Amino acid sequence: MTKKMSSPKRETYRHGDLYRALLDAGTEMARLGGPTAVVLREVTRQAGVAPNAAYRHFADRNALLQAVCAAAQAQLAQAIEAEWSVVGSDGNVADTARAHLRAVGTGYMRFARAEPGLFRTAFSVHEDLQRAGIPEMAGKSGLTPFQLLSSALDELLAAGVLTPERRPGAEFLAWSAVHGLSMLLIDGPLRVLDTQQAEAIGQRLIDMVELGLPAAGAGR
Repeated sequence: MTKKMSSPKRETYRHGDLYRALLDAGTEMARLGGPTAVVLREVTRQAGVAPNAAYRHFADRNALLQAVCAAAQAQLAQAIEAEWSVVGSDGNVADTARAHLRAVGTGYMRFARAEPGLFRTAFSVHEDLQRAGIPEMAGKSGLTPFQLLSSALDELLAAGVLTPERRPGAEFLAWSAVHGLSMLLIDGPLRVLDTQQAEAIGQRLIDMVELGLPAAGAGR
């Protein structure tokens, strides 16, 4: 009987290449199965290296998951940037600012529905706001999802849509609303909605967020 040969382990990665290979493997596992699917031994198997090779870059599974979380945040940022990039400008700074805020919310919710595994993973590690701006979480613009939201709100403030007294903490209100709906759409009772219904309710939520930002009595 011929003995089946096992695939040889790859030991020729340069330092940076191995880190990227392990991170890419972990990110793909998160895409398919969410944060619980990210397993250190399986990541090394997919990268084709010995199990102990991962410890040169990640002290344990939590360290790997933290890196995958940042990578998922970066992909979320790119989804938001894609929506932002199609916003035109008719010269009305207020309308453009509103459109950019909508782009942030729309990109956020669309990413959640298109990539639920990565979306769940992006928030699976308990981080504080001090890490919400680390470069590993940034998209092509160099801004993280949280920073893109802050930028849109600052733009509303500069355009006179958002009043100065309502600016502090506005990120937390807008983020909570959009994130909550996103979770209901992928893990809650709203997951039964089809794409058209999800898009419609998402846009209505963004309407509510936008209208709730200015001071009471302020017109659009």
